[in-house]
Amino acid sequence: MRKKNWRKGIGIFVYIILVFSIGFSVYKIITTGDSGEALHTRSDYVLMLIQCCLGSIVLGLPSVLERKFSFQLPNSMSIAYFIFLFCAIYLGEVRNFYYLVPFWDDVLHCFSGAMLGAFGFALVKILNDSQRVNVELSPYFICLFAFCFALAAGAVWEIYEFAGDSLLGLNMQKHTMADGTALMGRNAVKDTMHDLIIDAIGAFVVVHWGFIRIRKNKHKDEV
Repeated sequence: MRKKNWRKGIGIFVYIILVFSIGFSVYKIITTGDSGEALHTRSDYVLMLIQCCLGSIVLGLPSVLERKFSFQLPNSMSIAYFIFLFCAIYLGEVRNFYYLVPFWDDVLHCFSGAMLGAFGFALVKILNDSQRVNVELSPYFICLFAFCFALAAGAVWEIYEFAGDSLLGLNMQKHTMADGTALMGRNAVKDTMHDLIIDAIGAFVVVHWGFIRIRKNKHKDEV
């Protein structure tokens, strides 16, 4: 019960922070121009508003999935998810950690890859524990599924960034330099591929750890 309260409390705290950030973003969009003289332009605050709005929506995703498919996610995984949203949206976008803290984006991508890999393992466990499905999967297949699930989610995120850049004129994929110069060739996709590689590293670490745990538990069961 205490862990459940921690999960709920952290979720509410992050939601309140995001709601206040939405109000802050709207205020800055109204009062800030695109002259480039300020630290942030109006387009930067538009991106901040989009991120905060989406964050406040997907914050309830774990609860929605639990109700929809009648399963219980580990509280530690839900808490890690809330912390990730807080670090990525509030600290990263609103508090400008992406520019103030070196490798902040890399840390978050590695963390998200690891978290999604762990979620892939959780999905398989939920499937195995389901009374409606009787299946026993190979440890190799479980690890492959968890790894591919994490990379697929990372690719969906890059599609989201590409859509935002194309439709709203943003620069989430860093295809344009600070002075407005458009990158060409390999440099134009460098940020996207770098993010996917970091996602893969985080997912691989968790998958490798999960494989060791599965083999160890299987050996205990055989003994």
